[in-house]
Amino acid sequence: MNDIARLAERIRDAESVVAFTGAGMSTASGIPDFRSDSGLWNRFDQEEFYYRRFRSDPAAFWADRLELYEAMFGGDVGPNAAHRALAELAASGQLDAIITQNTDGLHADASNAQRGDSAVPEIVELHGNAHRVVCDECGRETDAAPVRRRIESGELPPRCTDCDGVLKPDVVLFGERLDEGTLHRARRHARRADVFLAIGSSLTVEPAASLPRTADREGAMTAVINFDETPFSPTATFDVRGDVTDLLPELRANIVE
Repeated sequence: MNDIARLAERIRDAESVVAFTGAGMSTASGIPDFRSDSGLWNRFDQEEFYYRRFRSDPAAFWADRLELYEAMFGGDVGPNAAHRALAELAASGQLDAIITQNTDGLHADASNAQRGDSAVPEIVELHGNAHRVVCDECGRETDAAPVRRRIESGELPPRCTDCDGVLKPDVVLFGERLDEGTLHRARRHARRADVFLAIGSSLTVEPAASLPRTADREGAMTAVINFDETPFSPTATFDVRGDVTDLLPELRANIVE
């Protein structure tokens, strides 16, 4: 019995299964990662996306942010086989929550494609969602697409239609703290999990990288599913290397067989 089959057996017997996902989950969907040799931070200057720059020069920030958005989502982007496998596990009652570092919204898209099923996972977006904007003054959230069209028409910076405050991407910028409520939800799931899956994440960005350790301390069986070794790999019960778009469908098939 290989590691995937043994992991599937543990998931079938678990009461609470939580998946934690990173950028490696979405590269097969055409979304580049940030930190690899070919990642976005080798094409863009990280310093341009700090919260302090947004506050001091929102017009210039938004001009660069629009270019970054196009680099991330300019192609034909949609959920891949790994997203669909997790959504199917949730629909069959085998997955309780997805915690993600990704801002692409693809987990929600994959789950929505399963609508009509009774089991829907809670999706905790640790770093926000790039398809929303939020007013930096009044906190009103809205869809990003019409705001991008306003920017393309020359409205720099875009402003809130309620209070005239400056709109901000609804993502955690450099220099911003994670939302405490969102982080609390993620930690709660990690503490309560019987099985905790860390998928497609380098597990180097804190505080998100601490979640597998939290689950491990609370007695969860942990698994790293990733192309490369991570700092948590030596600790994990299972360390499965490979392409998540191959491994997660295989895992799902073993669980629901």
